[in-house]
Amino acid sequence: MVLLVDKFTKLYTKLENHYHHHHHHHHDDHQRLDEALSGFRSDILFSLNQFLENWNPIGSENLTLPWIQQALELIPSVNQAFAKLAVDIDYPMRKWEAPSVENYLDNTFHILNLLNSISSALSQLGQVRLSLSHALSLLENSPSLALHHLKVKNSVSAKDFHKPENTNKASSEEISVSLSGKERIIHQALVEIKSIGFWVCGILLSGLHGEAIPYLEIRKLADGSANSSVNGLDSWVTQLVSGKGFVLEDVKGLNYAVASLAAAITNGEQQSDAAEELRRKLKVFGKALEDLGTGVDYIFSSTLTRRNQLLDTVRKQNQPWRQEQKIFNQTKKLYF
Repeated sequence: MVLLVDKFTKLYTKLENHYHHHHHHHHDDHQRLDEALSGFRSDILFSLNQFLENWNPIGSENLTLPWIQQALELIPSVNQAFAKLAVDIDYPMRKWEAPSVENYLDNTFHILNLLNSISSALSQLGQVRLSLSHALSLLENSPSLALHHLKVKNSVSAKDFHKPENTNKASSEEISVSLSGKERIIHQALVEIKSIGFWVCGILLSGLHGEAIPYLEIRKLADGSANSSVNGLDSWVTQLVSGKGFVLEDVKGLNYAVASLAAAITNGEQQSDAAEELRRKLKVFGKALEDLGTGVDYIFSSTLTRRNQLLDTVRKQNQPWRQEQKIFNQTKKLYF
């Protein structure tokens, strides 16, 4: 009997030690994952701080094309921070489970659609710039015809904004509660990425359209439960666009130059100075549009590449994944 009790005591002690070791190991893993997520958020804050140091809009009446170009560069910075996070927690895409796969593909699909809308707006503004340049070319031989073109195109803005679909099927908190381990970390990081991506795209679209509606509508689609690093900037921009509108300083200056030249023609005044000023502003405006378009194209291409790599991984693993056909159809829409 004593021998039996002794054996039982040793067995119990062994099990207890195993439990404490497992519990301690689990606690260490949880802490390590949270530290990696904190590092990811610190990287985002660093990028935001650099952005604000380079172009601090607070106190300005209007935004500029170079400012939103700087905002656009936040997207690749955040993507780099996310890639670093995946390495830190040893969780590359090939190891992801269905929730992370679906979340990433859904987020990138909507970002790609927003980037398409931005490219369309840039194209429309490019056409306006070409029309104004054509008006300048007509000025010497046909001032009246030049005036006609100036009056038709005396307001630079992009039209036809299409509101994206609401992507929020469940809140971030509801989803996060159901996840654990590395899936939880990836989910929370993707919430941050979505919030910043939507914030940036909203700024670009409102700036290019010259009105607040795109920004206000797109921000509604970002997860409101996210503890986003852009909340402070978001509040400032919302106040700005709700109060004074969202006309870019570059566009205001260009419209003023157009109006000045049109007035000079109408009043029979000397036109060379006004024409030269418009020509100068069009050159600067065109270069800013080109730079912005290059940045948008780069982010679209790199996002689509990573998305396709994830889809290829899913297919190679031959996993029964219910959303694969849906995602394939979504991706096809981006090309046609």
